[in-house]
Amino acid sequence: MNKIAVVGAGISGLSMANYLEKHNIDYHIYERRKKEDLAGHGFLIPQEGIEYLTQIIDRSLLFAHGSFLKKYIQYSHTGKKLAEKDLSNVFAISRHALIQLLSEKICPEKITYNATVIPCETEKGKLKNADGTDIEADITIVSDGSKSRIRRSLFKDEKMRQVRENEVVNIITDKEIASSIENDFMKFHHDQGGLTFGILKLSHDTILWYSQFDNEKYKINECTADHLKNYMLDVFADWCPLVSSIIKKSSYKNVHLWCVYELENLNPFYKNNTVFIGDAAHPLIPFTSQGVTSALKDSYTLTKYLVEETDITAAFYKYESERKPEIETHIHNGRILLNQFLLPTDQQTDNILPISYK
Repeated sequence: MNKIAVVGAGISGLSMANYLEKHNIDYHIYERRKKEDLAGHGFLIPQEGIEYLTQIIDRSLLFAHGSFLKKYIQYSHTGKKLAEKDLSNVFAISRHALIQLLSEKICPEKITYNATVIPCETEKGKLKNADGTDIEADITIVSDGSKSRIRRSLFKDEKMRQVRENEVVNIITDKEIASSIENDFMKFHHDQGGLTFGILKLSHDTILWYSQFDNEKYKINECTADHLKNYMLDVFADWCPLVSSIIKKSSYKNVHLWCVYELENLNPFYKNNTVFIGDAAHPLIPFTSQGVTSALKDSYTLTKYLVEETDITAAFYKYESERKPEIETHIHNGRILLNQFLLPTDQQTDNILPISYK
């Protein structure tokens, strides 16, 4: 089997490495960030994602690091319950925990951190280190995120556009608040639309929270922790007491402002002997809650065809043919959910579940 270079040590890259490990395929991961910079916040993983994840992580070990959510409950911003829906095997886990679990079976010598790699201009499909030295690999699997530099270098005509939504994401460790709520996915909506606050309980003392903003109505001009804290306190001052208490008691040391972008049109998922997975292939609007599951399915499917096919192009073609139609469905669903988010609650479809299903 050919030597593989994997670009990116996030969820996509690490899940790809785990599937390659299962088949004893030689690879090396190159990550431009430092290891300690990969912590992040958290994910919502539906049943299908769990099925793929438990092929590479022990089921009991995985479930010990997160929590299953019982219901999705939609509230007004003042705390009035608007709708609810039972959830079937929807799992919440912090990004830090999932990164740690995916890293356990990866030999440290197989990952180089703080390594920026670039496409070779003189030899198609090859990579170089930032210092100009060549990287020995026959196949490049790119998983460097939604704003992939390698994707932009290979598909120079691509167009990305900013989505009409920004997110502020944070985690709070507070046993008192966590114990006061059930294991439900709670989401509070401003009556006029375009502003929400979501709560996911990760453990007995830890909560992931996020706020979604219509960026045409709500302008966030600075990204410093102090500014984001003051902004959140101001915007959510008259919301449900649970929301207000979480915002007030949170540390903003690791708060993240996420400006969401999408491709106007998907590129091919491969070119020459370079292939893309996860957000590097297909950025998804976060309303879909399908980022992790799609990355896992990409990794599984690509590995399957790399094992079955002796011809790389045939393997890439079959991978794209299998994955692209489902991704297009999630993109379509994500845009529908985004449009619903922008509407006043009395104009929204009842009981909108913020998970895209194929």
